[in-house]
Amino acid sequence: MRPESTIYVAGHRGLAGSAIVRELHRQGFNRIIMRTRAETDLLDSRAVQELFAAEQPEYVFIAAAKVGGIKANNTQPATFLWENLQIQNNLIHTSWKSGVKKLLFMGSSCIYPRLAPQPIPEDALLTGPLEPTNEAYAIAKIAGIKLCQGLRRQHGCDFISAMPTNLYGPGDNYDLESSHVLPALIHRFHLAKERGDKAVTCWGTGSPLREFLYSDDLARALVFLMQNYSGESHVNVGSATEITIRHLSEAVAKAVGFEGEIQWDSTKPDGTPRKLMDSSRLFGMGWRPTIQLSEGLPLAYADFIKKHKS
Repeated sequence: MRPESTIYVAGHRGLAGSAIVRELHRQGFNRIIMRTRAETDLLDSRAVQELFAAEQPEYVFIAAAKVGGIKANNTQPATFLWENLQIQNNLIHTSWKSGVKKLLFMGSSCIYPRLAPQPIPEDALLTGPLEPTNEAYAIAKIAGIKLCQGLRRQHGCDFISAMPTNLYGPGDNYDLESSHVLPALIHRFHLAKERGDKAVTCWGTGSPLREFLYSDDLARALVFLMQNYSGESHVNVGSATEITIRHLSEAVAKAVGFEGEIQWDSTKPDGTPRKLMDSSRLFGMGWRPTIQLSEGLPLAYADFIKKHKS
């Protein structure tokens, strides 16, 4: 990519997409196409075709998707499968038809089998059953990877895919019903602090291990891959750092300023014991994350406060 390149970021308002836009601006790219859902409905193939015809993007980042927590994924499997297939098919197919020079499709770590080896290597894909609660979303993302690979093989398209680990940072979803664990903890501890609660009860034992990556680090990795990688295999993007849910809760409480007790309800499920991405392929190219959790959590809380007050 050159500074004068025309770049389309699909999903620019989301956690990953907004970070990609910030990183592109930081690196001096100013011809960035951004469209809201009201301006271009990505479920509408004709609307997508009209966007590409009018703007003629040279490079495309696909960070647009229908996302949600376990409850939403589990209760709306048809919606998650159809909408994500429709969005990515429209964008990837139109990119090929329009002669886009390079495309990066962003997936999710949920593409891997529920009982994948740890850390999870890229070649664990399609080696076992998926996690049932988000199977529909995972199948859509796997289809996106395979479509990019198919276009590469059949038509020589330089379309690549990246699979990020658990993300957090500015632009996150903090809704208590639909958000993921880290932003949900931020919201819960904030409310407890405001109410003056003496304790917060968390589910499980706190023993599961999870990996987190700050959204701006993800954006740096994706722009790095767009500039330096042209392989067929998807690439894992993680921090290679694990933390227990118990220690995460303590870190979030500290960042939020909640000084009460954290209690654990061991009658509630823990979930998968460990989920760590093997990011050695990306690290071997020379990229490394720079924002540690201790630095990222206060930034995420500041973002929550900004949204909470607006």
